Amino acid sequence: MAKEITGYLKLQVKGGSANPSPPIGPALGSKGLNIMEFCKQFNARTQDQMGKVLPVLITYYTDKSFDFVIKTPPAPILLLEAIKKQSGSAEPNRNKVGSVTWEQVKAIAEIKMPDLNCFKLESAMTMVAGTARSMGITVTGTPPWAN
Repeated sequence: MAKEITGYLKLQVKGGSANPSPPIGPALGSKGLNIMEFCKQFNARTQDQMGKVLPVLITYYTDKSFDFVIKTPPAPILLLEAIKKQSGSAEPNRNKVGSVTWEQVKAIAEIKMPDLNCFKLESAMTMVAGTARSMGITVTGTPPWAN
């Protein structure tokens, strides 16, 4: 018989460096889950992505066991890595903080493709480009589908 799902929990954790301190400890502890077991499993699965912020969706059951799915890094984090900045613009319509090319947008869209709700790479690229614009990052060049 299948386990009964009690709920879901979403966290953003740096890859390979999960520890029981906040925000992980209080979030899991309030649900009665084994914090150290999660940290060990998460760190083992994300050793190849050390330091990258990774969203994780934890499904916990009535018997206090859990499963988790690790998603791809958020698009804003990948865009900030591409322009080598710490944060986006406070006023994205006035102050631009950097620029990316369509090739960089394509690379980020290919990484994000499994987690986006689109079927074509072009659609994923427009989503990433929209995120860039809302952060004050300009996308230079012409889109590949406009040629």
